[in-house]
Amino acid sequence: MEVKRVFLIVLDSVGIGEMPDADNYGDEGSNTLKACFDSKKLNIPNMTKMGIFNIDGNDYAKGTDCPTAAFARMTEKSKGKDTTTGHWEMAGVISEKPFPTYPDGFPDEIISEFEKRTGRKVLCNKPYSGTEVIKDYGEEHIKTGALIVYTSADSVFQIAAHEDIVPCEKLYEYCEIAREILCGEHAVGRVIARPFEGEYPFKRTNRRHDFSLKPPIKTALKYIAESGLDVIGVGKIFDIFAGDGITKAVRIIGNAADMEETSKIQNEDFNGLCFVNLVDFDMSYGHRNDVAGYTNALNEFDLWLGGFVEKMRDDDILIITADHGCDPSTSGTDHTREYTPMLVYGNAVKPKNLGTRESFADIGAFVCSVLGVKAEVNGKDFSGDIL
Repeated sequence: MEVKRVFLIVLDSVGIGEMPDADNYGDEGSNTLKACFDSKKLNIPNMTKMGIFNIDGNDYAKGTDCPTAAFARMTEKSKGKDTTTGHWEMAGVISEKPFPTYPDGFPDEIISEFEKRTGRKVLCNKPYSGTEVIKDYGEEHIKTGALIVYTSADSVFQIAAHEDIVPCEKLYEYCEIAREILCGEHAVGRVIARPFEGEYPFKRTNRRHDFSLKPPIKTALKYIAESGLDVIGVGKIFDIFAGDGITKAVRIIGNAADMEETSKIQNEDFNGLCFVNLVDFDMSYGHRNDVAGYTNALNEFDLWLGGFVEKMRDDDILIITADHGCDPSTSGTDHTREYTPMLVYGNAVKPKNLGTRESFADIGAFVCSVLGVKAEVNGKDFSGDIL
């Protein structure tokens, strides 16, 4: 059967257990999905029917006797555990070196050049929680006009500014300047605009914008777009790939809005890939150690998924996966080095255990194959096993 549309949905940070090298990252014992299961509030019947608890390594939840999807445990071959690395690997880019991180803040030469080119001083310059940093530095920022620059355990240069002091378009210009400065050995994965509003304790707005590096090689997305097919990015996808290989983008951030947009796209006639990132699992709950919130977000996605599956066409394929872990039950607030799930569902798909895959890149190879796109990408195509 010819496949016309592929929906690839990334549940941002929904890992399913520590990888063998997790100790190198300080992530021994991490298991994001299990943390939600252990809360006793997890209710995901649709993904359970597909086979999420039949995936290799699960020893805590009962799987189903008759899974409706093909399923696998995905190994991250790249070095790192961040958003960009995970998504790039799905598209065929194996990152041999992790992006640089700055546990002690950015070096003086970076900050001084940034101050010189923006004409504004910098506050903070150290790893910080995004919600806490505006509480601690927001009022000083308003008084002085200085930009709040901070990072995290990820390879990010984040700039927070109040929208009344620095309008979003100007903040985006400052991010572009930072992106130009942060090259070579300091080429961080993402520069992120973090606008906020209101009065103390302030509130972050949904006008966040990520400025990523372009992938270093031709990705599966690029091959698909160049073949004349559609590549629709929903959520952070355009930003993660710096627009490379994206033919249309919906750049709204938030699970509810992005699930709604995906449902709208499902009702459209297109031919190619719809690539979706649902960020709230990570941004709103994983990094904040909110097990209850994370669990509820999974329940809400699964409820939406039931309706999505009912409306799938015979020539559609749905892939559900994740880009890394972010176990909300651990003492830390950073991403965790975990395996990720993969569920592949559709009328053309034969339910099967695809085992433990060697790389997220198998997804990109599979997508190109089922869409009939000739591509030289990393990863092993598994279409012959399940179609």
